[in-house]
Amino acid sequence: MILKQRISAFVQVGLFISRHLENNYNSTETQLHQGLDKLIETANTYNNWFIPQFVNTAIANIGKMLLEEQLTKFCLSIPNEIAQTDEKTVAIICAGNIPMVAFHDILCVLLSGHKVLIKLSSDDDVLLPFFLKLLIHYEPNFERNILIAHGKLANFDAVIATGSNNTSNYFNFYFSKYPHIIRKNRTSIAILTGNETNVDFKNLANDIFLYFGLGCRNVSKLLVPKNYNFNLFFESIVDFGFVINNNKYGNNYDYHRAIYLLEQLPFLDNNFLMIKQNTDLHSPVGVLYYDFFESQNEIINYLTQNTEHIQCVIGKNYIPFGFAQQPVITDFADNVNTLKFLLNL
Repeated sequence: MILKQRISAFVQVGLFISRHLENNYNSTETQLHQGLDKLIETANTYNNWFIPQFVNTAIANIGKMLLEEQLTKFCLSIPNEIAQTDEKTVAIICAGNIPMVAFHDILCVLLSGHKVLIKLSSDDDVLLPFFLKLLIHYEPNFERNILIAHGKLANFDAVIATGSNNTSNYFNFYFSKYPHIIRKNRTSIAILTGNETNVDFKNLANDIFLYFGLGCRNVSKLLVPKNYNFNLFFESIVDFGFVINNNKYGNNYDYHRAIYLLEQLPFLDNNFLMIKQNTDLHSPVGVLYYDFFESQNEIINYLTQNTEHIQCVIGKNYIPFGFAQQPVITDFADNVNTLKFLLNL
């Protein structure tokens, strides 16, 4: 299968997503669209974090990556055809924190001409198989390149694994003899200056609350000037008050609020988000940490010291507010170029 065929299949998936989100169904694909709607409901039934609103956002973001011009440019370094003797099988151990978070890795493996062996997360094993079957629907030759692992992984040549800091130690030990990319916990921060507008904060709310804050690109920490006033921030984020109605989010919020009250720890609260001063980067669900800075040098030093733990930096002169969860196709997790890794196998 030549590169042009591989690109074309992904472009067709992108067009399908566009039609789905616009309710502009191709009459020959009505059942596929109806099936996806049912699967979105099913995904939410099995994983309460995957509410339809957030699932559709994840699907839309994937669709934006699958424009022909972008894919063609992304694939400039990929040979037109890979010899069967050079084909590798790449195992992908998927995370399940946000919907279809492993799609970009799968995209890279298949575009590079290799086979993919996918170990689905039990938290996200409904949506990805649909889009893999859709890909095969548009390009049947992909069927031999897409494998789903059931049970123990076997017969692979390289590994891409995403997990927690604890599981990464296990992955590094278990897969040490294979070429690998092992990802750890990361999070994102926002830098505020005191000159933010209502619109800035509304956009920042997306960076904080999308996927209930469970993604590495979600903002879990703010850096703010001394004596920062959070009133406008709280006023601007009220549209995301619905998150408290999610049982899992609400339980996390209630739990940490009870602890802070019992231990008489100071925090700010608007009944669906607590803001607390803390030196840590990773805040619990329902909580947003903040810390103060007094100079630009302090910010630079902070970012330098925590570079291995930070995925995105949001703010003026950084990634714009509201764009943390809108990665483009060249945004690689942990800033490790997955495509380059695959082409060097």
